[in-house]
Amino acid sequence: MTRILPDDVGTGFSTRAIHAGQRPDPTNGAIMPPIYQTSTYAQESLGVHKGYEYARGKNPTRECLERNVAALEGATHGFAFSSGMGCFDSLMKLFRAGDHLIVGSNVYGGVYRLLDKILQHHGLEISWVDTRDLQRIEDALRPNTRGVILETPTNPLMHLTDLAGAAAIAKQAGAISIVDNTFASPYFQNPLALGADIAWHSSTKYLNGHSDVLGGVAVTNDDDLAARIQFALNSGGAIPGPMDAWLTLRGTKTLGVRMRQHDANGRRVAQWLSDRMGAERVFYPGLASHPQHALAARQMRGFGGMCSVETGSWANANHVVSRMRLFTLAESLGGVESLVCQPAGMTHASVEPARRAEIGITDGLLRLSVGIEDIEDVLADLEHAFTGL
Repeated sequence: MTRILPDDVGTGFSTRAIHAGQRPDPTNGAIMPPIYQTSTYAQESLGVHKGYEYARGKNPTRECLERNVAALEGATHGFAFSSGMGCFDSLMKLFRAGDHLIVGSNVYGGVYRLLDKILQHHGLEISWVDTRDLQRIEDALRPNTRGVILETPTNPLMHLTDLAGAAAIAKQAGAISIVDNTFASPYFQNPLALGADIAWHSSTKYLNGHSDVLGGVAVTNDDDLAARIQFALNSGGAIPGPMDAWLTLRGTKTLGVRMRQHDANGRRVAQWLSDRMGAERVFYPGLASHPQHALAARQMRGFGGMCSVETGSWANANHVVSRMRLFTLAESLGGVESLVCQPAGMTHASVEPARRAEIGITDGLLRLSVGIEDIEDVLADLEHAFTGL
């Protein structure tokens, strides 16, 4: 468990992103924390050590990343994992057989797969709820509800949940509220400040930002939850290697400048798509036409680079993708480069077709992760790709 100590590096986001949780190495003055590529640590004598015993429990490089992300989220505790799903799987170990979870109906396909195909067979009870409507969360509560699992904005339909309202409902019911903050990043949204108990990220995405690392991070201000998460992390061993932790820490240093450009480009792309395809076919909370735009403006400080568009059919989606030159067809998101994916056949392929249709993930839906390239080149690529549609 990594606790964030008082820090005098400054209060600005980018200042904290660059400096929080780390200091020049005291032995040689190295600006970047060393990569502690070790599996175990020498102990002074029986029962006496310097806080480090075995790298599954603690690693100095990993601790720097944990402190850094926790500081960006306004948290006192941070935990780094080997992947986003490794993170979520570990958080699910906070619950036990017989517990009931309320889960947003439009969550990342990997989260759905883990809950629906594995964890519910180990005794967890799950209600899939459209959490855009707080009343539906209230109506889904049971005496054994122990968790409210949220994603906002959602992947890929960009639905939003009122985090303050949902967290209050969970707290009153004695349930833990857990929020996937991957799409917004700490730069645009801080779930803990809105009342959530735990925020987590696939740090593979915006936190790292360079499409070269798998990772996950969870943060909390609750000491008891922190102890339980650390126990699950150490017991299960879903830890990142020190090199991956170091690369992600390198990524967070530029998170502020990258997110500003992702946001600027995302807004331009969403508006272009809206003008071209019609506002009702574009899913981006930064558009005034988005049905939850007011909520997004209230609980987010920006809208980011994720945008989805309904092309109308698989053939139309294939037409667009096959003509793209700058956007690359690939899973994942949040890197500096622009990516496109078809959720129905890629990120949400594990979701049954009937369920995909029910929540609005069609064969013609494309999800764009708008990168930080020059916007003129991004828009030119879209113009070429959508020609003839």
